[in-house]
Amino acid sequence: MIRIAFFDTKPYDRASFERCCGGRDMRFRFLETKLNEDTAELAKGCDAVCVFVNDTVNAAVIGRLYEMGVRLIALRSAGYNNVDVKAAYGKIHVVHVPAYSPYAVAEHAAALLLASVRRIHKAYNRTRDFNFSLTGLTGFDLHGKTAGVIGTGKIGRIFIDICRGFGMKVIAYDRFPAPDSGIEYIEPDELFARSDVISLHCPLNDETRHMIDASAIGKMKKGVIIVNTSRGGLIDAEALLDGIKSGKIGAACLDVYEEEADIFFEDHSGHIMNDDLLARLISMPNVIVTSHQAFLTEEALNNIAETTAGNIRSFFEDGRCVNELCYRCGNIERCRNDRKDKCF
Repeated sequence: MIRIAFFDTKPYDRASFERCCGGRDMRFRFLETKLNEDTAELAKGCDAVCVFVNDTVNAAVIGRLYEMGVRLIALRSAGYNNVDVKAAYGKIHVVHVPAYSPYAVAEHAAALLLASVRRIHKAYNRTRDFNFSLTGLTGFDLHGKTAGVIGTGKIGRIFIDICRGFGMKVIAYDRFPAPDSGIEYIEPDELFARSDVISLHCPLNDETRHMIDASAIGKMKKGVIIVNTSRGGLIDAEALLDGIKSGKIGAACLDVYEEEADIFFEDHSGHIMNDDLLARLISMPNVIVTSHQAFLTEEALNNIAETTAGNIRSFFEDGRCVNELCYRCGNIERCRNDRKDKCF
């Protein structure tokens, strides 16, 4: 029996994992707390830990898990910027879920965009008070506008298909362009200058952190709409707020936020918001914030559970996993030996 400490558990997590894996060859210890240096001890006696995007898996946490005999860190997400993969190398193997439902995230990005440009969030609040005035609800057509997409992996390409369905012109930037995709790739500065809508679909790393900053915003069209369903750290939130206040940014649609770790996924409705920057963003009439829910569909939850369980079984049965994050190769997600040998 493989014993797994499951951190940052929510009811929808537990339901999908119990439905997929319950009672067979795995035993989950479901924990509501997030993994960090103070809670790592809760994994004592376990063979693996299962973590999500706001768990802290730094060198200190990895060291303690290793001392306790934990052999695997199983991310139930695609992103891994919260894991010190370098510190894990040689100690604990790390696996992730590279694709669970790219449609879920791309469709949520499109939903945020439509809600923003057609003022649906404002209309919803008005009509609940029986206010049926149309004043201030004028939007604009997406047809004929230019969408700039940063990151053309599976999610980015599905979002591009959606934009094309609206009759939008699409331009894109990616360090690794998709071959034979028919996508017009350009450099970021040109994308900033030409786009009416900019949507982010790239991972967070040292190169992409704060790629949307004051300098980038200064190169954008007046009235540009920024959509982020990827990682909060891609945007300098202070610069974003300044851009909104100055009128340079017409609207922002955010499913993620740089300092979300202690805020998102929890109910803070009975408390004063301590994050002044987030409070100011939410107060803006042209900002829509959702709580990192782009992934949250039945299909995605089932795929996450099944892939995570498959990753864990593969590692403990064969010592290898096709979804391992391989620091040794230098290209973390694309192992040069195609996982034919163990990473270490």
